[in-house]
Amino acid sequence: MKIYRFSALMLTGLLTVASCSDINDQEPQSGYLTQDQVKETNSQIPNRIDATIAGMYTMMGKPKATWPDRERADDFGFIAAALSQDCEGADLVMADNVYNWFSTALSLQTRNADYANPYMRYKMPYNQIGVCQEIIKAYPAETTDQSAIHAIAQARAMRAFDYMALAPYFQFSYTTSKDELCVPILADGVDYTNNPRATVAEVYKVILEDLDYAIEHLADFDRGSDKSRIDQKVAYGLRARANLAMGNWAAAAADAEKAMEGYTPASVSEVSVPGFNDITAHNWMWGIDITDAMVTADGAPTASSWFSPFSGNGYAAGGQNTPAINTLLYRLIPSTDVRKGWWLDAKLHSDHIANLTWTGVSGGKQVTVKGDAIATFVTDDGNKVAMLPYSNVKFGQKSGVGNSLNSNDFPLMRVEEMILIEAEGLAKSGNEAKAREVLTKFVTTYRDPQYTISTSRSLADEIWFQRRVELWGEGFFTSDAKRLGKNIVRFNANIESNFPDAFKFNISATDGWLNMRFPQTEKDNNLGIKDNTGGSEPVAGQNPGLRDGVTD
Repeated sequence: MKIYRFSALMLTGLLTVASCSDINDQEPQSGYLTQDQVKETNSQIPNRIDATIAGMYTMMGKPKATWPDRERADDFGFIAAALSQDCEGADLVMADNVYNWFSTALSLQTRNADYANPYMRYKMPYNQIGVCQEIIKAYPAETTDQSAIHAIAQARAMRAFDYMALAPYFQFSYTTSKDELCVPILADGVDYTNNPRATVAEVYKVILEDLDYAIEHLADFDRGSDKSRIDQKVAYGLRARANLAMGNWAAAAADAEKAMEGYTPASVSEVSVPGFNDITAHNWMWGIDITDAMVTADGAPTASSWFSPFSGNGYAAGGQNTPAINTLLYRLIPSTDVRKGWWLDAKLHSDHIANLTWTGVSGGKQVTVKGDAIATFVTDDGNKVAMLPYSNVKFGQKSGVGNSLNSNDFPLMRVEEMILIEAEGLAKSGNEAKAREVLTKFVTTYRDPQYTISTSRSLADEIWFQRRVELWGEGFFTSDAKRLGKNIVRFNANIESNFPDAFKFNISATDGWLNMRFPQTEKDNNLGIKDNTGGSEPVAGQNPGLRDGVTD
């Protein structure tokens, strides 16, 4: 079995790009493909082409994706990265307890070169880039076979996604720092033992080239009902994100508009109950599809376990680690906005759980509780403990309340995000009137019928506020704050904040600590790496005077 070593990472040791256990997650086809086998099967059995692509997608949310032989509850691919990214921000709160595997992200100790969390977040994208490049190289450059072209286009779009999963976290924004060092590019012919960091501009050049190719060559690709795959509209959505990051405002708006053709946002009634766990939802454009088989052996490292308070066997419900919203943000959501109910209030109430029931053994008896009583319900087996105020009920349990099958899917792109990109792109490209129209139509139709655009903040900050509420918990906060040049504001001395004391600090938008550091194994094996410096690990109570323009 060939072990792919495309590492900016290394030639030997831990950070191989795709070991057999990393790349060969082709369970739907019950077989593993080497590069030579890919070429052989592509020519002999066209149906096997899909197996290679399936592996590329499946690895995104597979439990134990980084360390198959370790019992790590925080090892579940890009879903864990999304949670980590929001943990490093200002809007997502988690408890400071011994069961919280994401405490290193909440405390921003993730700049330690030897820690597992930042290692996983660095390794995962490069592993997948290695898979993408093997798919691309498996076909002749001059191929005219449409199946091959579609495979290459999907792989190139995924490679762009992977670089976008790295670039915002290793350097400041494109608009301020495009000539600064970012991350290594894994180009053919590069000496991976001496592969220096490319600049932000160079990384985004690769991203745009890949997405341009994908958009052109996925025009006639039909993914059917499989929304775990990238089609042309998803590629447009990814390019909209890239253009937004680069400050190409008009292009971002145009790409977002093309991406969302044929999609409609979730209705008020649809988001009035816990959800955000099913890839078949009509407002999802792309997501991670978690099958029952993927989580039967170990349901701990999953979205259900960590995001949903309704799992019958998870760290959120059983460890009192349900992600909660910062009260600084929560207090700004109008009571007429359906999204207010995505979180419990101070009294552990949400209208969204009124019709839910949980059956379990409590006090030696099997009982069924309903509605708000779920929040304080405690089971004898310890798998359900009392929820904390402001805990989210946004993320439901796909398998049913109290069910231990942790099979929640996870959204990677929703049409609502595209609407907000369009609004921001329009506003910042000089078409503020149209931006207001787009934003108002979305919120009044799908979230708050009484909405009017705030006059207390700028339109740009109002759009960011809407992003923070709508996309809460989906991994966008830190990249947004960095591209917008915003301070990370977790507390305000004049307003209550529910962050635990250990995580209660603010960080300046220019603090060098916001840029991630490279894993020690990468620095040991890639002599071209020059690490990030600057800033220092935050301490409790620091920078009480910082503000972000939204939660002031």
